[in-house]
Amino acid sequence: MSGERALIEALRGLAGHPAARNLDDDAAVLEFGGEALVLTHDMVVEGVHFLAGQDPADVAWKLVATNMSDLAAKGAEPVGVLLGYMLGRDDERFLAGLKEALDHFGAPLLGGDTVGRTAIQALGLTAFGRATFRPVPSRSGAKPGDGVWLTGAVGGAMVGLEALRSGSGDSLAYRRPNARLADGIALAPMVTAMMDVSDGLLLDAFRMAKASKVAITIDSGTVPLACPELRRDEALRWGDDYELLFTLPADALPAVAATRIGAAQTAGSSPLIIDGIAISSPDGLGFEHR
Repeated sequence: MSGERALIEALRGLAGHPAARNLDDDAAVLEFGGEALVLTHDMVVEGVHFLAGQDPADVAWKLVATNMSDLAAKGAEPVGVLLGYMLGRDDERFLAGLKEALDHFGAPLLGGDTVGRTAIQALGLTAFGRATFRPVPSRSGAKPGDGVWLTGAVGGAMVGLEALRSGSGDSLAYRRPNARLADGIALAPMVTAMMDVSDGLLLDAFRMAKASKVAITIDSGTVPLACPELRRDEALRWGDDYELLFTLPADALPAVAATRIGAAQTAGSSPLIIDGIAISSPDGLGFEHR
C-alpha cells in the first residue's frame, strides 16, 4: 500500500456504516433523533499545511476554517468542535487565534486532548454540524446535463503562500482562509452535488465526477482567478482555496454569487474533460499526500 489514495481505498472496507457515505465525502452524515448530524475531522501538519515559524494564531484559524469548509459543503450549521493539540512554541498565540476563529464561525469548543511536542507539530480538529436541509448534499449526486459552478476564485492561497515566504504582499488568503458556511446553507436545497475545493479545483472536480458516475467538462477560461497574473494551469491545481464546487440542474441559477465553469455529462472512459482534453487519471491534478 502506498499513498493517500490507496489507504482510503483500503479504509472503505472498514467504513460500512451508512453515515460514512463510502468515504466519498469529506464528512460523515449521521441521522440522529430526527436530525442529521454532520461530522468531519481535519489535520494540519507543520511543513505541509503551514510553515515552520508561522504565527500560531494563524495556524489555529486555518485548522478551524478547514473543518468549517467541510460543514459548508454539507449546508450545515456549526454545533461545536473537539481539539487535538500538540504543544507548540507559543501556545498562548495559538489559543488567541483559536478563540478568534471559533467566535467568527460560531463553533464552541466542546473538548479534546493534548499531547507533548515532537520535532514536527501536528494538530487535529473534529467539527460537528447540524444539517439545515435533507437530503444532505454529497459529491455523488451530479446528473448528466447539470451545470458545474464555483463560488469565488482560485489561486488566492497560492499567492498568499508566496507572499508569506517572501515577506511582502497579501498573505491573508493562505493564513486565514474563509469557509462559505452561509453560501453552503443557501445552496443546500438547490444543488445536486456539492463539495469544497481544498486540494485543487481539477482534482476535486475529478473526485466529484467519479463519485457521481458522470464526466465533468470544464472550460478553464471561465474559471475566475484570484489575481490576473496567475498561471491558470497552476491555479486550477493548487489547493487551500476553500471555495464551493457544486452542480445544479441545467436551467437553474444559484442563490449565491458563483460562476458556471462547465457541465456534467454521461460517463465515459474519462471522468474529467478540460478544454476538450480527456483526463483519465487524477495524477498531477492537485494535492495528494504521498
